Amino acid sequence: MLAVIGGSGFTSGYLEVFEQNFIHTPFGEPSGPIITGQIDKEQVLFVPRHGSNHSIPPHQINYRANIWALQQCGAKQVVAVAAVGGIHQSMGPLTIVIPDQIIDYTYGRKHTFFERGIAKVEHIDFSYPYREHLRQQLIGAANRLNIPIINYGTYGATQGPRLETVAEIKRMEQDGCHIVGMTGMPEAALARELNLDYASCALVVNWAAGKDTGIVELSEIERNLKLGMDQIYQLLAKFITINKC
Repeated sequence: MLAVIGGSGFTSGYLEVFEQNFIHTPFGEPSGPIITGQIDKEQVLFVPRHGSNHSIPPHQINYRANIWALQQCGAKQVVAVAAVGGIHQSMGPLTIVIPDQIIDYTYGRKHTFFERGIAKVEHIDFSYPYREHLRQQLIGAANRLNIPIINYGTYGATQGPRLETVAEIKRMEQDGCHIVGMTGMPEAALARELNLDYASCALVVNWAAGKDTGIVELSEIERNLKLGMDQIYQLLAKFITINKC
């Protein structure tokens, strides 16, 4: 089954909700109930990453509980919807990016399931953090709908909840980052540890610090998020159709 991780607003007008299940995990409580619903008449699971009231900041999200609960509810594949800032000149506001790499700048987050009660040290291959076949299906869905996207990109995951400084964005650009967000890790790595196929659909909602004149306006982020969600929903609906075949 497909699971979608996204913002709390996704259930308003985009997802037909059937039921909500409160799942208790060995790693604590998820961000909210695991929602079973429909997108374009196909059943999906959904968890609001920041909680039902959007009250959980990025560094306090229980990523382990979210991923564990989705697997326990039958998820095999996960598409993470993310709001990000644009670093590369081609990735301005309202651009949809299907990233293919990650650089992790976060710290202090619970980033692995392999901590206690293990017989030996466990390692996962994380050379390519997103499952390529899911990426290609997302790209194919966008192409069929004639929705313009960028089909590559390195996602720089920062700690949050504050936005980045101009100097930090310059450093990230030198490191090879194309977009910046706060929730991409450890979500992707945890999905890999549980053998869940994982891909990201990132909506650019603002220019990163120093990439535009002036400061980053939160009102602009909120406005662009609302404007871009219709295309994200259309893309996901088409992706589900492709994925079903």
